[in-house]
Amino acid sequence: MPNLYFSKKYYMTTKSILTKSSLSFLETYLNNASPTGYESNGQKLWMDYLKPYVDTFITDTYGSAVGVINPGAKYKVVIEGHSDEISWYVNYITAEGLIYVIRNGGSDHQIAPSKRVNIHTKKGIVKGVFGWPAIHTRNRGKEESATLHNIFIDCGCSSKDEVEKLGVHVGCVITYPDEFMILNGNKFVCRAIDNRMGGFMIAEVARLLKENKKKLPFGLYITNSVQEEIGLRGAEMITNTIKPNVAIVTDVCHDTTTPMIEKKIEGDLQMGKGPVIAYAPAVHNTLRDLIVDTAEANKIPFQRHATSRATGTDTDAFAYSNGGVASALISLPLRYMHTTVEMVHSEDVENVIKLIYESLLKIENNDTFSYYK
Repeated sequence: MPNLYFSKKYYMTTKSILTKSSLSFLETYLNNASPTGYESNGQKLWMDYLKPYVDTFITDTYGSAVGVINPGAKYKVVIEGHSDEISWYVNYITAEGLIYVIRNGGSDHQIAPSKRVNIHTKKGIVKGVFGWPAIHTRNRGKEESATLHNIFIDCGCSSKDEVEKLGVHVGCVITYPDEFMILNGNKFVCRAIDNRMGGFMIAEVARLLKENKKKLPFGLYITNSVQEEIGLRGAEMITNTIKPNVAIVTDVCHDTTTPMIEKKIEGDLQMGKGPVIAYAPAVHNTLRDLIVDTAEANKIPFQRHATSRATGTDTDAFAYSNGGVASALISLPLRYMHTTVEMVHSEDVENVIKLIYESLLKIENNDTFSYYK
């Protein structure tokens, strides 16, 4: 059951398009573990929430889930986020019962020491910690940093046999248990906001369409893809199943106002200043301009970001599939990506929802988004 303290407090202190029910779902959804390759429990939560707002569902072999509105329509529009979170795999168990790991996605080794972990086994969750030598015992002449090769997990065992009796073996996936909280009344903080917040936002778009009784002239495919964190794999698969005409993808991007980030390299982006609209070869100019015009017409604040050769998001997978799909990217500014304290501004979350919602209302079912239009 979710800890409703945070969602109730937020709901009571803000004028929000989000409901108590949606905030309760957000909290439950973020707290649930959905590591890459093991997204099924999170996808079930997501589909249960989305069910009242769609006509049917599509799922595929590896677990991408799609809620469909107007499934019989020939013209197809996708709104998409990805459902997986970074994690670790058990890679090696020492004779003394310590566990060494490899990445499953872009897990940050520098934040690991002293973190608590959940090791997922067929017997259930096994608790552990990333151990680290005490400051008193480390070589003072040469302070050693955490690396992928020296971090290790201790689950309280003294032998490999004892570890294995708990159900832990090579290949078990490992996640952090850090849960949802709200800072200063308007900052959502949790691990895996990248990018289960995307799944939440597209579900909220579907809710608003249903509650506002909007009839779309095309089929809408609300898509929660798997395996983005290891190379956009879920999007590659599901776009060939759907064969869409248009795709609006939402993911996260970096808030560049925190220390040690060079704005001349990463751009000037800040949470609280609105959704980020991407400029990149994979982003279709006409579709992007429709989104920009929609933001301006509806007084939705937004920022711009040039992403160079690739966006690094599922936008790339959709854009270059099926002979070319008109695609665009709307990002949510986020602090501390791939840590357990990923942070976003609640107003940005709401404005991404509004921008996708209003943009859908501007798309016609015969709009081919020709490059030369």
